[in-house]
Amino acid sequence: MRIVMRAFRRVRLVPRPCEVRGGGRGKFLPNGCRRFHIASVYSNCGSAHMPLHNIDTHRYSSQAIFWRALSTISADAASEASTSIIDAGKGGPLVEYERKIASGELVDGDNFQDDIIRQLQRLYDELVEKPDECRLDRYSASKKSERSRWLWSRLLPQSSASPVEGLYLYGGVGTGKTMLMDLFFDQLPSNWRKKRIHFHDFMLNVHSRLQKHKGVADPLDVVAGEISDESILLCLDEFMVTDVADALILNRLFGHLFSKGVILVATSNRAPDKLYEGGLQRDLFLPFIATLKERCVVHEIGSSTDYRKLTSAQQGFYFVGKEYSGFLKKYFLQLVGEHKPRPQEVDVVMGRKLQVPLGANGCAYFPFEELCDRPLGAADYFGLFKNFHTVALEGVPIFGIHNRTAAYRFVQLVDVMYDSKARLMCTAEASPTKLFERIVTISDAKKMVPRTSSRSRRNDDLDICVDNELGFAKDRTISRLTEMNSKEYLEQHAANLSELSQEINDISGELSQEISENGNLLQA
Repeated sequence: MRIVMRAFRRVRLVPRPCEVRGGGRGKFLPNGCRRFHIASVYSNCGSAHMPLHNIDTHRYSSQAIFWRALSTISADAASEASTSIIDAGKGGPLVEYERKIASGELVDGDNFQDDIIRQLQRLYDELVEKPDECRLDRYSASKKSERSRWLWSRLLPQSSASPVEGLYLYGGVGTGKTMLMDLFFDQLPSNWRKKRIHFHDFMLNVHSRLQKHKGVADPLDVVAGEISDESILLCLDEFMVTDVADALILNRLFGHLFSKGVILVATSNRAPDKLYEGGLQRDLFLPFIATLKERCVVHEIGSSTDYRKLTSAQQGFYFVGKEYSGFLKKYFLQLVGEHKPRPQEVDVVMGRKLQVPLGANGCAYFPFEELCDRPLGAADYFGLFKNFHTVALEGVPIFGIHNRTAAYRFVQLVDVMYDSKARLMCTAEASPTKLFERIVTISDAKKMVPRTSSRSRRNDDLDICVDNELGFAKDRTISRLTEMNSKEYLEQHAANLSELSQEINDISGELSQEISENGNLLQA
């Protein structure tokens, strides 16, 4: 809208020959220019389709001047906006990836990761070459008022699908998908409209927005418009569909998003054709798979190496056996220090609150049943880790058909905890691998032979849970539990806490100094 008004101002001060229609209006200025009223521009613009036989006269018509001014200003603005983007685009994820290998931060020789990083570099290069067509610049695409939107939408063409295809990366756990996507995201210019978010968190945000727009003819279109205003490049981690409510709206939601120019980069453990496999009303979900394939390059990372399990031996707080409950409580009290643990409430979405049995100094303590046996979901866990950096969880059980719902919640909890870079302290009945031993996929179940050698083994077989989604998700959870208790992960967690503590101390120091200075001024 700012560009349109600048064009109007430029029209008002343009010299026009006296023979031009309407030349008698206005007065000459000392510099020889004639000032015209905006009304004259509107009246001339109204004859947009009238043939103009005199080309010399047409050059000075308000209509021609207005559109020439608009195109000139738009080009100038686009040139200014794109300069910083193009300058910032020298480099990209491949350069940073090679730097990390050279410094020893990453392992060399993984051809599968090399292939993925080149795909990400290709996408990066395309985006840098087409920042204007993709409408990536945050400033030039800033949110307008409703009236400005209305006028703008009639002066310029409506938004359409991006000329650049997105990227859907899938493969086994611990193969580096999230790390590579984050590396790509971190190299993007800061003035681009971009967002990196966990898929669970993204869908919670969508449902929250839908609640606000109840009663609108097409609330999904409104929500998609809001999301595209904020982020044209959308990076979603751990794309996994397990909720029928999500499955039923994904095709329409992403249909609107893609039509508004959104570019999707996603990571997943599942190939597109395997998403929501065996889910309720999956036939209604299938069109989304076709839409996803149409708008994204689908690429598999075929590495069988789980890099999370290559970290140093466990150094963390994962204790096997009920007898370690006392140790868990002891470590929790050491972490909270002189702060007194007490029951707390945490705000989550749409006015809901999560009850925390004990919390202090950024640490929370839960019995397993309180966090995974109650009707909680990803929204509650995201709310929890916005307030706490460490969770002590007592009594994680072995999972089977009898507690499948709790297993799903535990998987979600670990996903959110890992994405939040939080720390886990827990006691469990078994190692991470053995916790999920009775959770199998359909293909695994077909290979199993019933065991009849003892009653206990027959009971174990009866507790087998055949669940494709959970069967695939368990590998990711086992991998993440292993990494979260590694020396490297815990050192990084401590470093993050130290940085946060330093920032708080710096802010506190600045506030104290400001209060002191203001006090001195008042006394003076």
